[in-house]
Amino acid sequence: MSNIYYKIPLQLGAVVEGSELPVCSLRHSIEKNLELIITTRFGEHRSDPDFGCEIWEMDFELIVSTSRWEEKLRQSLLKSITTHELRLADVSATVVITDIEKFNIFKNFTEQKKRVDIHITGTIRKTGEPFAFHTNMFLSPLSVE
Repeated sequence: MSNIYYKIPLQLGAVVEGSELPVCSLRHSIEKNLELIITTRFGEHRSDPDFGCEIWEMDFELIVSTSRWEEKLRQSLLKSITTHELRLADVSATVVITDIEKFNIFKNFTEQKKRVDIHITGTIRKTGEPFAFHTNMFLSPLSVE
């Protein structure tokens, strides 16, 4: 297994100019891959239609049961992460939806949005170090804070 992890997005202009691609740490590489899994829609990745998570299909669903919605997304994330991020072991995920009031300065009013907080923990296989990742997103339309 390679010890070189390239920063995403790849800066291919550097290669054309004869420079090396920028690199990052193993932890940073895993974090970026998790972000990519979370923000990629199933079928978007041509060579692997199973890459991504179900949040895109769930974004505009009417949330009748918050706990069922959270569990459905949590299961989708766990399946994708254990399949596509093999550098992590003992992966667990927590998904929490909260209602947030957010002031829209362009429209000059307060919006009610649903925020999804995603916490992922595990162990980095190569080093045995504990790993923790957190991100949040707003639903309908899906956006990152």
